[in-house]
Order: sequence, then structure tokens, then C-alpha cells
Amino acid sequence: MSKPQDFDVIIIGAGMSGMYQLYQLRKLGYSVRVFEAGTGVGGTWYWNRYPGARFDSESYSYGYSFSEEVLQEWDWSEHFAAQPETLRYLNFVADKFDLRSDIQFKARVAAAIFDETGNAWDITLEDGQEARARFLITAVGPLSTPVMPKIDGIEDFQGEAYHTGTWPHEPVDFTNKRVAVIGTGATGVQTIQEVAKTAQHLTVFQRSPNYCAPLHNSPIDEATQARIKASYGEIFAKCNRSHGAFLHDADPRFALETSAEDREAFYEQRYGEPGFGIWMGNFRDIFVDQGANDTISEFVKKKIRARVKDPVVAEKLIPRNHGFGTRRVPLETGYYEVYNQDNVVLVDIKDTPIERITPTGLSCGGADYDFDMIIYATGFDAVTGGFDRIDIRGRDGQRLKDKWDHGPRTYLGLQVEGFPNMLTLVGPHNAATFCNIPRCIEQNVEWVSELFRYIKAHDVQRIEPTLAAEDAWTEHVYDAASKLLFTKVDSWFTGINRNIEGKDKRTFLLYAGGAPAYREKCDDVAANGYEGFVLQ
Repeated sequence: MSKPQDFDVIIIGAGMSGMYQLYQLRKLGYSVRVFEAGTGVGGTWYWNRYPGARFDSESYSYGYSFSEEVLQEWDWSEHFAAQPETLRYLNFVADKFDLRSDIQFKARVAAAIFDETGNAWDITLEDGQEARARFLITAVGPLSTPVMPKIDGIEDFQGEAYHTGTWPHEPVDFTNKRVAVIGTGATGVQTIQEVAKTAQHLTVFQRSPNYCAPLHNSPIDEATQARIKASYGEIFAKCNRSHGAFLHDADPRFALETSAEDREAFYEQRYGEPGFGIWMGNFRDIFVDQGANDTISEFVKKKIRARVKDPVVAEKLIPRNHGFGTRRVPLETGYYEVYNQDNVVLVDIKDTPIERITPTGLSCGGADYDFDMIIYATGFDAVTGGFDRIDIRGRDGQRLKDKWDHGPRTYLGLQVEGFPNMLTLVGPHNAATFCNIPRCIEQNVEWVSELFRYIKAHDVQRIEPTLAAEDAWTEHVYDAASKLLFTKVDSWFTGINRNIEGKDKRTFLLYAGGAPAYREKCDDVAANGYEGFVLQ
């Protein structure tokens, strides 16, 4: 690309949404170029290779549903597949549909500037290459921008250092090593479980404990595989009906209207079942009524105390600043039992933060620790982070980052006023940000594809939402979330990230009204001639 090339559509990102959008737009006859920062497809599953990384939704509910051939040809080996298998699956899909021929790898987008005169987007890559397209589609992913903690001396450490979100492609060996893991969110929980198996010694530095629940993973035998393949239609229909597009939907009963005995039995049942049932398939009031939430929180606290032998350690592992499920629930396999091992120590840094990283380890609470390896499981700049690291400018040179300075504003989580011809798959305020993500990715992509079919049929050159439509949708997003206990808690759901300057203002990044309601709204907008959009 010695000079700018022109395309109908440029897509940023070759993860699950970018791959599927490419497949659909090529069918419609558009010329498409996908820019991908990595050396291969897969997005989340390309970058997150850390030990223990795996699905927390059932494998057969996670993969693409659009191709019957893929559904029948691919065999999932486990109910909750590990990262290597998931990446193999996504490469299988890319090969089957020859997607790589329209993807440019090692191509990180630095800037996307809207040219009002030419009515097109000018794209500049970090290496200076340029491209141009009438339409821009972002498929950057909600958890794609790893964040390092704000600790002095990070560059001084002389040992091995890794972030879970940018894990090396080659194996990392923990045998006979003193390892520190900083962070106990979802990636930290999965990593800690694996590192503890072989490390000489593991020290876990925890700032905010999380309520975790058992995954209960198991292999898929031949008979189960056959049943899954025969029932994909039913599986996806069930996902489409449920609030979060999982195979679990809320129990119609209320926790506080159920007897204590029946409630306890129900919690035991859910705790013993695979997957997100205890989170997404619980009593309908546990996320809106503090009293109801207290009942499940106390149940899980008892489980933690029963599984961790040292009562002092158990109390450190119990959250005090939020109730069960008001943050994303990490699913685990023997996580709490790790703290019963002689080679594992838990350090609570809530009151005694890490002072600095040293050449040989770190200083914390007046003590010096020596390590051979430090693993940063410190999460991501969620949802908006992937947008923030690209210089995106719309009409009149307005920067998207500036427009979203006090929280995102969107229409349907798919477009932004002032940024014509830009579509945001899995963007903020989009149901796909609070969802069994591939199910909602497919809804996003298929809706956008129908829009592009309409654009071609009606010779539309420009599409942009009205400010009134953006205002109304953003207000609806906050209204839908206001009833939930999620909004009272600091988490990536509410845009809080203490490791990032300026990310201390509570907002709401997701759409919490549910996947069925979101789909209905999007369909209504399309049926009414793309109401809320100006098409020229």
C-alpha cells in the first residue's frame, strides 16, 4: 500500500465480529479491507493466551450459528473450551470462508479521520500506510486494551513480566519459579489456578476480591456431541429468548418471596451446576433488591469460608464493597482451594498498596518481595478503550474521545452523532457488551448487513443518527440500568478504572435492558425506514 487504496468498507479488527461482518459484506458485493493489529484472526482469543483462559459460556452456545456446515463439522471437546481450542475454531472458520484474503495483519490503526468534502474515512496505520473508504466499521472488542497498574518502577524489574492480555505466543514455564500475580479479576482467577500447580511459590496481590462460582467443566463425549449437533436450533433459540443470550435465564420467582429452606436448596442446586446459572439463572430480584441480593451473597460467603481452611485468608477473599453478581462473576475450578496450598500466599493490598516494583520484585506494606516472574492480571480499559487509542475524528474535526469524555453517547450502540458512516459493532450502550457475546455479535452484524443491503438498494451515500435519537437512546440506556444494583458498584460496567487517569467518573458502558428488548428495538428502527438516522 504505497498510496492510499479505496474500499467501500474498512473494518478495524479481525475478531469474531470483524470476521463475520467481512463475510456478510462480501456476500453483498462490497469491497472490504480488514485491518488487524495481530498476526492472525481471533481478537480476544488471539491475544489472551494466558494459562487457564477459557469460555465461561457453554462452547456450543458460543460459536457462530450462521453456517450449518460449520456447526456440523466442528466438534467441541469440552463444555467450556480452553483458549487454544477456541483459536483453532476461529482459524477453521477463517479458512473455510477464505477470510484472510481481505485481512491485512500487523496493521494497527492509528487514526480515522472523516473527510467531509469527500464523504469518506481516511485511515492511517501506525506504520504510516493509508487507506480510504466510504464506510468505517469498528470491531475493536470491549476488552481489547490491556491496562498496566500505576505503580512506580515497573520498567526496573529484571525478571520475566507479562500482562494476561498480551501473553506471549510461546509457552511460559512456572516450574521452580517464585511468581507474583497482581489482580484477582476474571483473568487473575483463571491464571492463579494454573500457576499454583507448578510454581515453586506463588504470591497473589489482591486489591478487590470477587465472588467466584464453580465452572464444573467436563469433556464432551460422542453421544453428547451428537445430541448437541442435533439440537443447535433449540440451543440458539433458547439463547435468543434469554436476557443475556446465555443458556440460562432468570428464575421467575422472587428470592424474598421464597421460603428460606427452598431458597437455600435452589442456591445449592445452582452452585452445583455448570456455567452461569448461578449468575444469569437466579431469582429475578437479586439484581434489583438489596435484601434479595444479600441472601445469595451470604450463601456464597459461606461457600468461600467452607472451602478455604484459614479463616483469616477466607475473610480476605470475601468482597465487602459489592454483592454477588453486581460485578461480572469469574467462574473457577478449584480457585479457593489454591489458598490451602503451602506454596501460595495471599497479600491484601487494599490498605497497604504496592509501593513500587524493584529490580528483583516489589515492595509492599513495608516488606520487600523477590520474584522470578510478575504477572499483571490488571484487566482492560473496557469498552471505550479500544476507541480511545485510535485518533477518531468526525465532522468539524471533533474527536470521539472528547465527545465521550463524560461517558459514551450513541444511538443503539451502533452509531454516534457527528460521526457519519461509522458503525460500532459491540460498541458502548450495545446489548453485545452485556451478553453471551457471539450471540449478540451475530445480531449486530446481521442488522448492520441489512442496513448495507438497504444502502446499496437506495444509493445511500451517508448515514448518521440525529442528536435527538442519540439523546433518547442514551437516556434509555441509563434508565434501564438505574434499576439495577450494578450501577451502585465500581466496576468496568460503570466505567471505573483506578489504573487510568480520568476513569474515575461513574457512567454506564453497557445496555442492560436485555438482548431480546434490544433486538426488538433495532428491528423496529429498521422497519420504520431507519428511524432516528438521516440517510442521504
